[in-house]
Amino acid sequence: MSFSRKEDSIYQIKYDNSNEINYNGIDYSNKSPKELNHLFEDVLNTKMHGLCFSLYEDGQKPGDCITEEQVRRRMKIIAPYTKWVRSFSCTEGNEFIPIIAREYGIKTLVGAWLGNDPEVNEREIEGLIKLSNEGFVDIAAVGNEVMYRKDLTEEELLKFIERVKKAVPNTIPVGYVDAYYEFTIKPRIAEACDLILTNCYPYWEGCNLEYSLGHMKQMYHQALQAGNGKKVIITETGWPSQGESFKDAHPSKDNAIKYFINTQLWSQEEEIDIFYFSSFDESWKVGAEGEVGAYWGIWDKNEKLKFDKK
Repeated sequence: MSFSRKEDSIYQIKYDNSNEINYNGIDYSNKSPKELNHLFEDVLNTKMHGLCFSLYEDGQKPGDCITEEQVRRRMKIIAPYTKWVRSFSCTEGNEFIPIIAREYGIKTLVGAWLGNDPEVNEREIEGLIKLSNEGFVDIAAVGNEVMYRKDLTEEELLKFIERVKKAVPNTIPVGYVDAYYEFTIKPRIAEACDLILTNCYPYWEGCNLEYSLGHMKQMYHQALQAGNGKKVIITETGWPSQGESFKDAHPSKDNAIKYFINTQLWSQEEEIDIFYFSSFDESWKVGAEGEVGAYWGIWDKNEKLKFDKK
């Protein structure tokens, strides 16, 4: 599950500092660091729509089998702050995420992780079908950024989507997760999905924090257009708290707080369903994404809230 997002597409929104993008975020110019942290805590306590579940502790990585106890401990930490949780896989301990979420009354967007290994794909699809039929899935996601990574052909992905739709209760919406522009490029995938599940990262398009909310709104509306009236859910968005800059996007604790607040207020005001990325920092993500990959969490790798009143 390790890959770089540092790729361009002709269908990406071209960000330009010279353009006046409608920002509509909070004016932070007169906010002290302490005031900013207070505001973060106030917004966090209103409950996010959704949160991406970070499974791995320091020293762990995809491929390791994670215990139910570990999932339960982390679910207990995030449960007061989110209505939904998103998981990315149905194997190696990830299957515990939707089961334990149910105990806390949290709704679930459950993903099957698809790649270029047919045996792994089969286990993932069967796992998603099983969890769906057992009542632990509210939305089923058949793959995550598979087209972006070019792990499968479009035809292969469409067959998996159709297979899951036929195998799970028709009350469960079935979709596929990818970057917003992939649904423009591949309209047959948008047509096959019950809803559009899109990842929107102004950071990975080099957008300055000042313009990031307006840029994300443009991403969302492009996905809406590709969906032809279907519901659109932002399945990932976030901002790293440290690491290397990417073009005009700069990681910092203050920028991460501001992006989180703006995202959550937009989600609440316009009733946009957003899954924030991510819950906990994960060291394994250092690699293709560089140092910055390890610092997308609201909580750090030791499960401590990164932004507090101190």
